[in-house]
Amino acid sequence: MKALNLHAVGDLRYEEVPDPIRQEGEVLLKIKACGICGSDIPRIFKKGTYHFPTIPGHEFSGEIIDADKPELIGKKAAVFPLLPCRKCASCQVGEYAQCSDYDYYGSRRDGAYAEYLAVKEWNLVPFEGISFEEAAMCEPAAVALHAVGLADIKIGDTVAIFGAGPIGMMLALWCKASGASRIILCDIDPAKVEFAAKMGFDAVNSSQTDAAEYIKETTGGRGADACIEGAGATQTWESCIKAVKSFGHVVCMGNPFGDMTLTQGTYSQLLRKQLTIRGTWNSSYNDAHNDWRTALDAITKHIVDVRPLITHRFALQDYKQAFDMILARKEFYSKVMFVD
Repeated sequence: MKALNLHAVGDLRYEEVPDPIRQEGEVLLKIKACGICGSDIPRIFKKGTYHFPTIPGHEFSGEIIDADKPELIGKKAAVFPLLPCRKCASCQVGEYAQCSDYDYYGSRRDGAYAEYLAVKEWNLVPFEGISFEEAAMCEPAAVALHAVGLADIKIGDTVAIFGAGPIGMMLALWCKASGASRIILCDIDPAKVEFAAKMGFDAVNSSQTDAAEYIKETTGGRGADACIEGAGATQTWESCIKAVKSFGHVVCMGNPFGDMTLTQGTYSQLLRKQLTIRGTWNSSYNDAHNDWRTALDAITKHIVDVRPLITHRFALQDYKQAFDMILARKEFYSKVMFVD
């Protein structure tokens, strides 16, 4: 089969690789859509994967073409990409995202920048009635849903989101579905700000406007009920603490680009406001709380409409064009996908 195989940092090749061999308890998936995640860019071009070669890609969906159970053949599914050890303390209580010895499609083992992938049956999230592209958005949708759940958003709340990339937009869609009456997206990229405004959200160019001051002004000095940090930068973290109301919630979601610090004054606000600061990581995937099933159901019913977020589609062999556009920022993009 053909795949994008990462041989070293920056050395991504479209080449022939052996077909995956399906093991017992796995299905063979024909990959139909796979999103390029923001984390894939440093993984491919800066940090590398856990071993070489590795086929990246963890936001994907496809059609089952072989399985132990004949009734699964022909079914469509998205895939939870984490493979838990099932032995550690977190796994024992079903909190697989906190597994201490997990495997992962697309970083620790081969992923979905390929024609086919053998995946565990347990990781399948079946769907019907929507496109493969929409289903491939289930991964970022589930991650965003998990973060919004930790923000304790109530009907009528004002929520500020710092970072208007694909995850920031997913956060906004979930906040709207959760009943927030006002959602403010803040970003330094004017194209992202414009896109957020076209999607119907209040959007602020934080390189031109003090976002925290804007949020306080528009809430009559009270501040946002919740702020979600989605950029992983000191400036946005500080802005969250300044912009949120007393006894409000701040959810830290963005992967940091470097050390993150707080000024003394901002730290003092954290204390004086008695804020709840929470981190969020990945998503929940168990029978009691499954962000993936919830996300896919919302996408199917268009409660959360992910279709406008998919701005670019490429064939796998056109990967250079896709990554050149992303790296050079040649044009605005939100979610970029490889499609079959």
